[in-house]
Amino acid sequence: MRIVVTGATGNVGTSLLELLGSEPGVDSVLGLARRPPSASSQPKIDWDGVDVTTSDLATRFRGADVVIHLAWVIQPSHHVEAMAAINVGGSARVLAAVAEAKVPALVYASSVGAYSPGPKDRRVDESWPTEGFPSSFYSRHKAAVERILDGFETEHPEVRVVRLRKGLVFKREAGERIRALFLGPLVPVGLLRASLIPVVPDTPGLAVQAVHTLDAAHAYRLAALQEARGAYNIVADPVLDVAELARLLSARPVPLPASALRAAAELTWRLRLQPTPPGWVDLALGAPLLDASRAHRELGWAPKISAGDALLDLLDGLRHGAGLPTPASAPRRQGWSHKLKSAAAARH
Repeated sequence: MRIVVTGATGNVGTSLLELLGSEPGVDSVLGLARRPPSASSQPKIDWDGVDVTTSDLATRFRGADVVIHLAWVIQPSHHVEAMAAINVGGSARVLAAVAEAKVPALVYASSVGAYSPGPKDRRVDESWPTEGFPSSFYSRHKAAVERILDGFETEHPEVRVVRLRKGLVFKREAGERIRALFLGPLVPVGLLRASLIPVVPDTPGLAVQAVHTLDAAHAYRLAALQEARGAYNIVADPVLDVAELARLLSARPVPLPASALRAAAELTWRLRLQPTPPGWVDLALGAPLLDASRAHRELGWAPKISAGDALLDLLDGLRHGAGLPTPASAPRRQGWSHKLKSAAAARH
């Protein structure tokens, strides 16, 4: 079996390639990324530099049994059109290349962000509407690709299409990457340990779901190697709500209205003090809780790491600037001079 993975140097891609490289049923893996590593440490894995918005994808896909599409950007968040060209336009080009190259199967990295607002008092399955959140560019883009996939499946019923709708995906080695994408260079990440986080915001509706990257990668592996079709929710227990976060961090819940939390995110984002726009707050407060029963039942997938342990693993990585030997996930360079240069670059 030959597998091609777009966005292969990111959080999920790095773990997925490691799994696929040791899979007896996989003969070769081609990792595609805008900035691929210079060499591979595994004999089954090759790399190629690709931009999903401009590169010839069909040539790379030809002869593949499965394409796993992970390529996605969430920065620079102040330039939504540039991100849409990659997230939505690039995904459309990937699908067109899959059809042109006659690839039998596509596995796509969807997300809880594709779903419409939903309940926090019960879990929803994959039939919940995927119209997204208008206030979140990430959600709009994920929902837009879901619509493109709907049309693709109608036009190409011969292609086996799988959509993995994941919660937040965490691992230690993604610490520096996630800091850069969501926190910015001025956050004192050295203080991000459970014993030093005294409070958590007690905001109505605040509840998210997560999965460790290794477990998410295992779900992609199962989706690629089995005859799965359709959408699958991929989340681990427990739900990370206010009570669970307080327990996990030994912190005290402090009441904070949703309007205040969103206003703080909006102000600091507009001032470019941090890179996360307020749409992410809307997702955390309004996205539905997901039921992963279908993945357990049909894929045989079960997470080995709890959502809480995945979060603690990430916090450890944030604190230590952990990364991987790929351009997209390199460990943090230490020193305030580097942080100030990064902060200045983020303002442009």
